[in-house]
Amino acid sequence: MFISITDQCYRIVELPQRPLRIVSLVPSQTELLVDLGLEDHLVGITRFCEYPAGLIDKIKVVGGTKKVIASRIWEVKPDLIICNKEENTQEIVLACQEIAPTYVSDIANLDDAMEMITDLGKMTGTSFKAKSLVNRIKINFNHFEKESHSAINALYLIWKDPYMTVGSDTFIHDIMERGGYKNMMDGASRYPELTLQNIVNLNPQVIMLSSEPYAFNDLDKKEFEDAFAKAGLKSPQLLHVDGTYFSWYGSRLKNTVDYIRELRSK
Repeated sequence: MFISITDQCYRIVELPQRPLRIVSLVPSQTELLVDLGLEDHLVGITRFCEYPAGLIDKIKVVGGTKKVIASRIWEVKPDLIICNKEENTQEIVLACQEIAPTYVSDIANLDDAMEMITDLGKMTGTSFKAKSLVNRIKINFNHFEKESHSAINALYLIWKDPYMTVGSDTFIHDIMERGGYKNMMDGASRYPELTLQNIVNLNPQVIMLSSEPYAFNDLDKKEFEDAFAKAGLKSPQLLHVDGTYFSWYGSRLKNTVDYIRELRSK
């Protein structure tokens, strides 16, 4: 037995040998695997695994994050499949575990992400690289948190029609708070829906318009400006943000603090 590990959904994952053929069904974890030096061992990814650039041109696409084609996974004969509780469905996980050992992550905060990175390092024989990455990420966030940053009341939007934001039990919330942004939906769970009037009534200092899963544009921005003007209020700072730095919980986290510093300087 190479390793037996309990994943973040409390499932036992047993690997008889170091996996050499890996399928990843989560974009941020796919990027992580590449950064751990495992690109040559990736045999299946989703159509949303766009980073690093060009990866989907080199590795078999087995579907999306919510709908995979099981036969394609069978074809590539994986010895490890990487999933996520939120990004993939239970049906996908059940299908995958019939094919190969399947690790399922469940990420609600930075500590969960560090645990997942460590787990993937152990399972793939890349523990040294994983530990180095975890240390770098922790140091970056620790340094930022020791600096003097004023709290900014913020609303982070991920969707339109209806508008959707993030509650306090989400990974995005944790990254916002660590970055000095006070989530105005603290106390709410998951992804609450809001009306435009709700948003005006909250009157945040900053509205963060994410690039994913819905890509907010300048026309969306103008709708907010007009709504606040109609209410006789000064428009909040409207920031288009690269959602990957707030919602991706893999190796991209090593650059998140620098990105937040850049945002706060605007």
